[in-house]
Amino acid sequence: MGKAADSAAVEFHDFFERHYAELARLAHMLTGEPDAADDLAADALLALWHRWDRVRAADHPVAYARGVVANLARTRIRSAVRERRRVALFWSQRSENVEDPDIPAVVDVQGALRRLPFRKRACVVLRHAFDLSEKDTALALGISVGTVKSQTSKGMAELQRLLGTQNAPRHVHAAMLRTTGETGGRD
Repeated sequence: MGKAADSAAVEFHDFFERHYAELARLAHMLTGEPDAADDLAADALLALWHRWDRVRAADHPVAYARGVVANLARTRIRSAVRERRRVALFWSQRSENVEDPDIPAVVDVQGALRRLPFRKRACVVLRHAFDLSEKDTALALGISVGTVKSQTSKGMAELQRLLGTQNAPRHVHAAMLRTTGETGGRD
């Protein structure tokens, strides 16, 4: 039992070293919160460690890890939205409108990504920032390849509208590089 536990710990440590930065970048791109990205990646890896025997036996452990990060990011975003709604209700007497949604040309890529619904954002980020295939994206998000195709297409169309450019895929990838100083890539 001692050797098996040591072997599992070594395997997990290797997995952690190889994929932590990628998972943190994914969390950052999904939430738009650089400070939360490390926490989400760490929480995801802790969850993976607790189920490591099952994870390492999976066909695609990294896809499983990406799915955990995506689910944690979704939960964080939903919590933030609920909190903003509570605050908005509390301060509803004040009706100052400081946003001007009619100026998509001033919206940067990360801001535009944050405006997409979670599933579209996740598909766009995984496909264009992390260069994942449709199949790998589907595995990471637990959805069908057809849904990945549809959500990515709709998400890119929305980004193109928001950014006022037809080069949205290149801009998403470039934003990833500017954000992290690293490149995303396939496993």
